[in-house]
Amino acid sequence: MRNGGQLLVESLIALGASKSFGVPGESYLAVLDALHDAQGTLDFVLCRNEGGASFMAAAYGKLTGTPGLCFVTRGPGATNASIGVHTAMQDSAPMLLFIGQVGTDMIGREAFQEIDYRAMFGTVAKWATQIDQVERIPEILARAWTVATTGRPGPVVIALPEDMLTSLSAVAPLTAPANISAPAPQIAAIDEAHKLLQAAQKPVILMGGTNWSDEGRAALEAFALNSDIPVVAAFRYMDQFDNASSAFVGEAGVGMLPHVKALLRDADLIVAINVRFGEMTTDGYTLLDVPVPQQKLIHVHPSDAEIGKIYVPTLGIHACPSSFAKALKPVEGQWGAWRSAARDAYLASFDAPAQPSPVDMVTVMEYLRNRLPEDVVLTNGAGNFTVWPNKFFKFGPKARLLAPQSGAMGYGVPAAVAAKVAEPQRMVVCFAGDGDFQMNCQELGSAMQAGAQPIILILNNGIYGTIRAHQEKHYPGRVSGTTMENPDFVALAKSYNFHAERVEKTEDFEAAFERAAASLTGAVLDLNISPEALTPRQTLSQMRAAAFAAKETV
Repeated sequence: MRNGGQLLVESLIALGASKSFGVPGESYLAVLDALHDAQGTLDFVLCRNEGGASFMAAAYGKLTGTPGLCFVTRGPGATNASIGVHTAMQDSAPMLLFIGQVGTDMIGREAFQEIDYRAMFGTVAKWATQIDQVERIPEILARAWTVATTGRPGPVVIALPEDMLTSLSAVAPLTAPANISAPAPQIAAIDEAHKLLQAAQKPVILMGGTNWSDEGRAALEAFALNSDIPVVAAFRYMDQFDNASSAFVGEAGVGMLPHVKALLRDADLIVAINVRFGEMTTDGYTLLDVPVPQQKLIHVHPSDAEIGKIYVPTLGIHACPSSFAKALKPVEGQWGAWRSAARDAYLASFDAPAQPSPVDMVTVMEYLRNRLPEDVVLTNGAGNFTVWPNKFFKFGPKARLLAPQSGAMGYGVPAAVAAKVAEPQRMVVCFAGDGDFQMNCQELGSAMQAGAQPIILILNNGIYGTIRAHQEKHYPGRVSGTTMENPDFVALAKSYNFHAERVEKTEDFEAAFERAAASLTGAVLDLNISPEALTPRQTLSQMRAAAFAAKETV
């Protein structure tokens, strides 16, 4: 006989889970008790806020391809954790959020901290459910794991009534995950794709998503190189294709470079693999007409629900991205100059002017591109500062980027902690704005306790940069709610046992970073960034002046 908590934990271990993140609560004490006996097999990373815990689970799922686990209590715990669920959904990252729930005898009475989680998460998660009978734990958990990892991966929310978790049952736990074969492309579909490619004059490959195999990514690169076709990464998925490859020409995302916009707009054939056509990747759905694009479109996705959801494809192929890439054969065409021009424009995009800032991020990124190991993991939250890890770093085949498609501030620090939990031997570098950092800086405590301490670069300019940029463009000179007074970040980081330094000028960065890299307890470097250096190619003053000039001409 086992109680529900034991049955849940033993089943998770059988599914392959080894790490979990969370904040304790009285609503799932039976699970916490079962985790006590699972230490070393299924570890519980104690977090400081449920938002940080859910971000860690979302990032863990994105990095490893296996569901990130998060445990939170009912009511406030669940509402705090909702941000990670939203992020995992938009990132197509596998995740399981377990929420303690009021007892089944109280449901529907608005009991203490009661929420209907099916209703709350119904449009946010891939699936939201509740286990009311202890005997159904293995059944529902097996389904949840499958839902989270197949098709378009995503988050599953499972509510756990308190009395269900303490109930006893003789039902056996799960013994292994389901072995489900991924969808493969039909031969006729591959033949049709080759015909469309051979007839094209300006083809482009648009790729992204989380569920690629190393073999699939290598196959796609070989196809693109042998066929001389340019490859564009979807928003924040440039780590899924070797940026050193002559086929790679940039990212379709926030701050999309002009040559990438032109490439997608002017293409006569787009081969979209494993992308969901988000707003950022399509420049607000302007680069392709909705619902029928001017460009011919081959849309390949492991979820049939994504094909035709926004754009009617010329050819829709229900297949996992890796199996499709491995089925492709090189094609010949007269588009070499098209690919070469796009590659040259991508390489030229790294030539940004010196920044009007005590610490010049152009110089910093040049150093980091040469210094960071090939298997580095970069993380970031949201803000103007993300242009540096997203547009000024070149991801090799072993490097990874954990960055939220949801545009959620505060993701970078928890994601960096999760990466160190998952793979402690790798260097993990988090880029955070000062506002972004303060969304989840308390998770430095989680990092300290777990021994998972990354290197964190705080780009400290004293403002909410993205909102300030919009403010200066639309209401120039009328600053409201975007200037911050910050704490002593160095003192704060040291209190969490991190190595910490303030970097006042560019020439001090290299030595400071080397000390950070040598630290056995992680590091926080507080970089002195001027508010003027709001974007790589336009200062705050220039932005304001342009807005005033535009108003005068109206």
